[in-house]
Parts: sequence; C-alpha cells; structure tokens
Amino acid sequence: MARREGAGIFDLLQGFVASQVLTALVDTGILRALLDGPRSAEALGFRHDVPADRMDQLLRAGAALGLLKRRRDGAYALARKGAAILGVPGLENMIRHNAELYADMADPMALLRGQGETRLARFWPYVFGAEGEVAPEVADRYSALMAESQVLVARDTLKMLPIKGARTVMDVGGGSGVFLAEVLRRNKAARGILFDLPEVMPQARGRLSEPGLTDRVALQGGSFRDGPLPRGADTICLIRVLYDHADDTVEDLLGKAYAALPPGGWLIVSEPMSGGDAPERAGDVYFAFYTMAMGTGRVRSQARIAEMCSRAGFEGIVTPKPIRPFITTALACRKPG
Repeated sequence: MARREGAGIFDLLQGFVASQVLTALVDTGILRALLDGPRSAEALGFRHDVPADRMDQLLRAGAALGLLKRRRDGAYALARKGAAILGVPGLENMIRHNAELYADMADPMALLRGQGETRLARFWPYVFGAEGEVAPEVADRYSALMAESQVLVARDTLKMLPIKGARTVMDVGGGSGVFLAEVLRRNKAARGILFDLPEVMPQARGRLSEPGLTDRVALQGGSFRDGPLPRGADTICLIRVLYDHADDTVEDLLGKAYAALPPGGWLIVSEPMSGGDAPERAGDVYFAFYTMAMGTGRVRSQARIAEMCSRAGFEGIVTPKPIRPFITTALACRKPG
C-alpha cells in the first residue's frame, strides 16, 4: 500500500474520533475559554471535572487536529483553525447539532434500509408536512439553527447570483428572513415577500423589523404543500428547500413557482448539492446522509436540479461554479416571456 493511500485510509478510519474531539472542545466551552489566553491541562481539567492527564490528551488531540497550539510551557492556546470556528456564525451550534446525525449513523445499514425513526426526522418534523401545528418550541429550534447557518449561504449565493433589477423577491421557506434581509439590504429599491409556516412568522417579524426593511416586506404564512404560492414576485428564491424533500414534492413546488412567476421572472435555487458525475465530499458524503436521516430529503446535483427546472418549463438556466461547495451551490433559471 502506498504511503499516501495508507494515510488517507487512516484518516477515514479515525474521522469519527476527530469529530468527537471537536465536539468535546465545543461542548465544554474550551475553545471559547482559550480566547482569553492559554490554559494548562490541570486548570481546564479542574474546571470540567476531568483528570489532568485525560484533559491533556483531549488538548493534545485538539493540537494534532490544528485547533489548538501546545506551548513550550505545556499550556494550550487557540490555533488559527480553532479561532476560525468561533468566528463563523452558527458553527458551534452546528457542531453540537451534529450529535443528532452521529446517533443516526451509529448503524449505517439500518439507516440505509430505513429501519426505525431517526433523531433528525424528529428534529425537522415540518419536512413531513405532518397534520396539525408544529409546536412553537420546535419551530423556534429549527428556525434558530437555520438562521445562524444561513448567513454564509446568503453571502455565497449573492456572490454567485447577484439579484439585481428585481422589483419583488419572494423567499419561499425563508424561515426567520436571513436571506431575504440580505437581498433587500443589497437592493434598496426591491420589496420582499417571506412565505413560510405560520409558526416561524414571529422570528421573521423580529429579524425584518430593522429600519429600512419593515415597510418593504410582506409576511405570508402558509405551506406550499397546501395550495399555490402567492403571486406578485418577479423573483422567487428557494434557499436550502429542495434537498429537504422527495422528487415528487420538489416537482410540485417547481411547478407552483413557475405558475406564480410572471413571464420573464427568475427562480433562484441555492443549497448543498451532489457533485453528480464527480462525487464530492460535502454533498455526496455529509449532506447526502444528513438528508437521508431526515427521512424524505436527498441531495441532487446542479445538473439534476437544472433538468427538473427545465421540465417545469424554465429556460435560460445559469449554473455558476460554487465558491464553497460545503456551504452551498446555486443555479438560476427564467420563465419564458
């Protein structure tokens, strides 16, 4: 076995340990504590009720992963990668949330066979379109997580596909309004419609209440499963929506988006995607199994989504190269006319 292949195989083998080391450093608050300066294993062990030798092993593991630096005096400090984690909006909570997927992946064959309910399916109940209202605490939970991680998605999407010249932008499944707010900040003449479940409207109302946005946004509660989409927008955005759902639901939604747009209107799709004929690590490993654990979702390639949009009637499909595929990939298409 060549040395490079051997090292790569070992990285795969020990990957779950690395992710658990990361989780421990985040859950304990050690990464954040080190913002105030270096700490010894003894001090951190005392604080977290962990024997000093075992705490030292956790810190050494963090150093081996590039998250920490071990100083000559034996104390540990934040490394650049560890500091970067603290600077990314929502990343600490995403790392904590990873425990849900980790539990669902404990028996990968059971997941592949669809045996039993998964923790992620319970975390994201709205995906199934369950009858009755979604509990407010559940709506708060998924909206908060989506909002925190949506900041980077919005930035990358609007770098790839600047929404210029739109008069009214509708964000379908827009959650607390992170993406729509960013669009309106960049397009001062545009107006916005946020369409999502009634239970998430309070979060959206709070986020979109800043000066310059309140009087430009209409909030409409509803579910795209229950009827047509609201009309009046010349641009519709589906941000991290399609990969939550099975093909038949996606086809129905794309058809409703087409019907709601005027001739010449644009559809924007942005979410993590498969690499298609060239599988890639983010879309075809992490997000593929994440959506599988949700129960109804799946990642699709840019080409696959483009094909589905074409079948819905859209044309002029634009497929920009993703900036960071592990954040999002995007495409745009236009209704003829």
